[in-house]
Amino acid sequence: MDTDERFMWMALDLARQGRGRTSPNPMVGAVIVQESEVVGTGYHQAAGSPHAEIIALEKAGEKAKGATLYLNLEPCCHHGRTGPCTEAIINAGISRVVAAMQDPNPLVSGKGFARLSEAGIKVKEGVLEEKARQLNEAFIKYIVTGRPFVAIKAAMSLDGKIGTITGDSQWITGEKARQFVHRLRDHTDVIMVGIGTVLKDNPRLTTRIEDGGGKDPVRVIVDSTARLPIDAKVVEGTASGRTILAVTEQAPLDKLKSLEEKGVEIIKLPSMQGFVDLLALMKELAKRDLTAVLVEGGGTLNYSLLSQGLVDKLFIFIAPLIIGGRQSPTAFGGTGIESLSKAWSVKDVEMKQFDQDLLLIGYPVPGQSA
Repeated sequence: MDTDERFMWMALDLARQGRGRTSPNPMVGAVIVQESEVVGTGYHQAAGSPHAEIIALEKAGEKAKGATLYLNLEPCCHHGRTGPCTEAIINAGISRVVAAMQDPNPLVSGKGFARLSEAGIKVKEGVLEEKARQLNEAFIKYIVTGRPFVAIKAAMSLDGKIGTITGDSQWITGEKARQFVHRLRDHTDVIMVGIGTVLKDNPRLTTRIEDGGGKDPVRVIVDSTARLPIDAKVVEGTASGRTILAVTEQAPLDKLKSLEEKGVEIIKLPSMQGFVDLLALMKELAKRDLTAVLVEGGGTLNYSLLSQGLVDKLFIFIAPLIIGGRQSPTAFGGTGIESLSKAWSVKDVEMKQFDQDLLLIGYPVPGQSA
């Protein structure tokens, strides 16, 4: 590993400390190095707060003159909630900037590097770029497409069942696997389920981490006809966090009024074959600066999202259980496909183990004409 990669890893590790807190901004870490010595570090902690570069420059002080600045993302050159970082870098006397990737934001993309070069600062980009892209995959999806990054989490038995024929599903996986899921919730903006999951399990959809300090995501319930009970736990929980109900014109107005009085935010969307238009829902969430969605629904919602090309990532737990039953629910329901050539494959697969449970992480790719 060369010197630039070594310090870039440090910048990436710093950036991760902001996971789940910076949306709709990216996670950014900064390291300032003067003659092989780290003289300043920083990471972006929340939207509207100082950027990583500014924090690192303040820590470095006069030692920033002639130093190298390592960043996992191109510095901004425009006025947003904060001032342009490029000018702060130039004024601090930094002589070289090493960055992992360009910012995909059209307001910045390439312009930040150009401004630094104009000022006589040496610029090197592309160091650990793949790692940097993976870290900020949700931000990139949001900026490029105007839609949030969507991940599905499901827990199934060895024979692909997410519950028994009676609907019993607690718990398929063990405690360590469930703690990992709560960390996923802590890192995301939205946790989404269908109304079927709420009616069956009445979940709280909150973050419960062993050592505390978790952040509750915004709860989104997909419910075309507003069947959500007034006394559901996700409704009672609006005092501590937002609950959004996605409905269609089929939803009764009096029921919607009752839910709004309880603090539930209503998004009325077009209907697609009697169900909520999921693409329209994703665009509405992005308008609210919600950039990352974790879906913990059942097979109907999962398959609908997958079949419409709205799923970016999968977290599939596999427990050493056999449930059986033709009518037992599976992680992906719907109509299914007619031939294996149309099946989704999963790329860039990563496997983790939590006691006896396995976790497969990967990115779905549609088959032929899927």
